[in-house]
Amino acid sequence: MSSKYVEIMEEMKRLLASGALTAGSKLPSVRQLAAQFSCSKNTVIKAYEQLEKEHFIYAVPKSGYFVVNDFQNTPNEKDVIDFLSAGPDKKEMPYVDFQHCMNQAIDQYKEELFTYSDQQGLSSLRAQVAKYLQNLQVFTQPEKIVVVSGSQQALNLLVSMPFPNGKSNILIEQPTYFGIIESIHLQQATAFGIELSMEGIDLDRLEYIFRNNDIKFFYMIPRFHNPLGHSYSNSEKKKIVELAETYDVYIVEDDFLGDLDPNAKSDPLFSFDPSGRVIYLKSFSKIFLPGLRVATIVLPTLMVDPFLRYKFSADFTSSALSQGALEIYLKSGMFPSHLKKIKEVYQTKMNILQEACDLLLPTHTHFSKPTSGFYLTIRLPENVTAKQVVHKLNEEHILVDDASRMFLPEYKKDNLLRLSISQVNESQIKRGIERLAHCIDFFNRRKNHFPPNYKFIG
Repeated sequence: MSSKYVEIMEEMKRLLASGALTAGSKLPSVRQLAAQFSCSKNTVIKAYEQLEKEHFIYAVPKSGYFVVNDFQNTPNEKDVIDFLSAGPDKKEMPYVDFQHCMNQAIDQYKEELFTYSDQQGLSSLRAQVAKYLQNLQVFTQPEKIVVVSGSQQALNLLVSMPFPNGKSNILIEQPTYFGIIESIHLQQATAFGIELSMEGIDLDRLEYIFRNNDIKFFYMIPRFHNPLGHSYSNSEKKKIVELAETYDVYIVEDDFLGDLDPNAKSDPLFSFDPSGRVIYLKSFSKIFLPGLRVATIVLPTLMVDPFLRYKFSADFTSSALSQGALEIYLKSGMFPSHLKKIKEVYQTKMNILQEACDLLLPTHTHFSKPTSGFYLTIRLPENVTAKQVVHKLNEEHILVDDASRMFLPEYKKDNLLRLSISQVNESQIKRGIERLAHCIDFFNRRKNHFPPNYKFIG
């Protein structure tokens, strides 16, 4: 790349950033820029072609080059320390690679883009997913896989539809992903909870609930739990599957971060399930591109048709373009290299976060210690509420999450914070925890200053 080539591109980007060129503006002609920069027309054309590839400008034959859209300056990330956002790290997303896959998908699936595609999902994508899932010790056939518009759609359908066991109640870990709680509430289903900590669940309590409470399915996040970060051992998973078989309960296994597991010997519950008792849910949102809205669910054969009927009433089919692009991405072999990179990124961030918590958090504050994943929870001192901390830190442009929405009403705790490492910069983690520690100390001292019966409004 010649220096003139770079110079021209930088000058055009400067004009875009300054507002001198806005959406629809015509750029200087090739002849003008060649004279201005004392270079050949070919050098200018190459610079313009590169700007076109980067989607800053577009060409109109015989008319010249024009600005696509108003230039968006990247916000100053130093202003915000984001422990709230739970999407994948934007800097690690394979935008360029996936753009190629999108373009190929448009060429390959152009007919399906203008008609209704296979209701169960593109057969070619389901074949690639079945092949990919083998890496996660999930061995199944494309006929048992259904493509859904994100895992939340699958959960919503599972809450609403009847199950072969004829039961009606749902069991969830406490706390858990708020999306399943919202679906349960909106559909007025009956839900039971079982307390989960970093030490796991009480298996005797689980057996009691299975035996006595007409449980349709038990929704679990077995690896890198949201919000705790907890992961079950293989022996615990095996025992849970055995109990489900004994008491005719289905398990919905949400393995959305299973790809990040550094323990190669850790298996999903599905691998301990010889009888079709475990329904396996795999989202690509957290490790890939959330805007795709593509997830897959592995169902027992007898549940595929009923599930498709419920899905049909929701959206007919999932996006053919997203499915086609994901199929090409998986087939191309690009995904493993992307996965290797992000596993390292998230594990490094999680280690930095735990070191900072260990070093800086005040006494009587406890935090979970996941081996990887996105999430870590902090249990505040009893007289400090998550709502107070969230509000005060928000004023300082530090974003954390109050985990109270992740509980059923009877289990609700108001002193649990959830921190996500997915979009926070590594360099900001320690500073963010330092500010969090000061904030906890502030409320702790202020509360302790008043008598126990004093009603404090934070």
